[in-house]
Amino acid sequence: MSIDFYRLSVGTFLRQLDHLDHILVKAQQHCADERVEEPVVLHGRLYPDQLNFTRQVQLATDFAKNSCAQLAGVESPKIDHMEHSLAELRERIAKTMTFIKSLPQSAFVGAIERDLLVPQRDSKIPVSGEHFVLDYALPNFYFHYTTAYAILRNLGLAVHKTDYVGPM
Repeated sequence: MSIDFYRLSVGTFLRQLDHLDHILVKAQQHCADERVEEPVVLHGRLYPDQLNFTRQVQLATDFAKNSCAQLAGVESPKIDHMEHSLAELRERIAKTMTFIKSLPQSAFVGAIERDLLVPQRDSKIPVSGEHFVLDYALPNFYFHYTTAYAILRNLGLAVHKTDYVGPM
């Protein structure tokens, strides 16, 4: 069976980024309704040594954007980590989705066999496209996406599994 890497990467990232944006809309509404200051949400974390909500969203978008770029064999656009509001995080998600949507499906043909580079602290490890997507890109994206969701739940926001997973 052949895996469609365009559907697996672009399709997955776009779907989940859309859900993440929806969750941020709920966070904005929660802040307005409950008179919660946005910095409480932006700086929220599950544990003191873990990255905060803003950084989790930034990293989720970075993994989506950079992974798709590498799979398509193109340069990933730089999006600085300068967000200081939920609205700015939503703009970041929108920019990421716009870039991912711009990648032609034809650029992903053969990505399963391509040697791609997994960045490490001081080096880059070559892996096949298959391992890149299944063992690096998707797990890292979902880690940060899930952690962002969990931070909001921990802060008492009314987001649920259906917000995270979305409709089938």
